[in-house]
Amino acid sequence: MHILNYDEWRGHIIQQLRRQFADSGDDALGRLLNELIAYPAPPGAAAEKQAAEAGIAVPLRLSTRAGTLAFLSTIMVFGTATDITLAEIAIETFLPADTATAELLPRLLG
Repeated sequence: MHILNYDEWRGHIIQQLRRQFADSGDDALGRLLNELIAYPAPPGAAAEKQAAEAGIAVPLRLSTRAGTLAFLSTIMVFGTATDITLAEIAIETFLPADTATAELLPRLLG
């Protein structure tokens, strides 16, 4: 399995992390951001520009033995939890981005 739109997805993730790091100043996020930026980008990549132009959603496209799968992700953040151990917890969920993926997933999990 590999990411078909690696350049665009990489740009999207880096853009997200930059935003989260700017909002939080969390050193762990800063280290993760620096690590991801250091990973090699495809030749001629303009990933962050492409991610910014993609609008609010960048699909993750995966090539698998069963075919191409496409997902959209959504992140839910618990920013005002009453329990301090739950404050700022984020849960990312990947949802099928197209009918083909939605139909293929139950067969793969079945």
